[in-house]
Amino acid sequence: MPSVTAPKRSASWSPPALPEAAEPGFGIYVHWPFCKSKCPYCDFNSHVRPAIDQDRWSAAYLREIDGWAGRYAATQPVTSVFFGGGTPSLMEPGTVGAILERLAQRFAFAPDAEITLEANPTSAEAAKFRSLRAAGVNRLSLGVQALRDADLKFLGREHDAGGAKAALAAAQSAFDRVTFDLIYARPHQTDAEWRAELREALRFGTTHLSLYQLTIEQGTRFYEAERRGDLVQLDEDTQVTLFETTQEMCAAVGLDAYEVSNFAKPGFESRHNLTYWRSGEWIGIGPGAHGRVVRDGRRISTTAFRSPEAWLGAIDVNGTGAEQDEPLSDEDSLRELVLMGLRLSEGIDAARVERLAGRALAEALPGLSELTADGFVTAHDGRVRATARGRMVLNRVVAELLG
Repeated sequence: MPSVTAPKRSASWSPPALPEAAEPGFGIYVHWPFCKSKCPYCDFNSHVRPAIDQDRWSAAYLREIDGWAGRYAATQPVTSVFFGGGTPSLMEPGTVGAILERLAQRFAFAPDAEITLEANPTSAEAAKFRSLRAAGVNRLSLGVQALRDADLKFLGREHDAGGAKAALAAAQSAFDRVTFDLIYARPHQTDAEWRAELREALRFGTTHLSLYQLTIEQGTRFYEAERRGDLVQLDEDTQVTLFETTQEMCAAVGLDAYEVSNFAKPGFESRHNLTYWRSGEWIGIGPGAHGRVVRDGRRISTTAFRSPEAWLGAIDVNGTGAEQDEPLSDEDSLRELVLMGLRLSEGIDAARVERLAGRALAEALPGLSELTADGFVTAHDGRVRATARGRMVLNRVVAELLG
């Protein structure tokens, strides 16, 4: 088995551990599949349609919620709801409110449940922020992606930098909890340019930021552009430099890198995404939505029809948009636990690994000894964690860790 190699320049930053690895929680994901346009980097299940029947979609979501309540007995209260997409801020606030009301009728909610909705920073969508807050949303995730007009145009975004800043101000006026996304390591981007842009972003003082390096996904317009030679990604050394800059600048203002690409003030981590990364349970509602639930002691992977029209048709005929439920083996669950959990600074619980594998930690993770010796992971205090060095080559670390 070939050994993992780190980038030529290793990071000096070391990820902080979260104060305590809490229970994963129980989440509900609601997928809105529509966008005004398709961004060239996006491989999500998003579609452009000339018109959307909001009433029909609202009724379909409510029926799907009723179906889930009938076939899944939740053993804990809902700790988070996440409206993702697509562009959920294209939903009417009344539709959002109706969904949340039906969910509250069918499932018990934790008193402090986190209700997140993704939004774009166009003026039309920003005008809805207060109505969305009144509908029950208490956390807004804004897809800014860049604070430079030329880069926003390159990324296919419909807003400009001025609109993004105005939307951020409007979001912070309407919501107590606001997070926004930026994509860095864009072609030709220098460390000095990224430092200036990130410094400007940090001035907004949000308690959470998602900062992603640009990746080229198959099936996107950027993928085709790269194949033609029209798009050239940054070299590895520059990407490492920008990664280090991101960690250092966020840490300097008290934003902990609790996950590879996510930074938060203590206590403001995304509860919903932590449910994913901690291999908790969640149900997925809407076209292409995935879920993980436990039935009769077995972890089940659930999938809905991906096409919006197919999903709606299935709701009309069967009362559910579910396409497939598949029991996961303990080995599949272990792989998911390691793949997702090592993204977190807190890492994964060694005892949970041993329970899933049915054997000692060293046997469950055959690459552990070598990776520890090489400085890619640590194993102490009952947890396995990726180091800063390991998190930069995480997919390779996971592959070797599992053998």
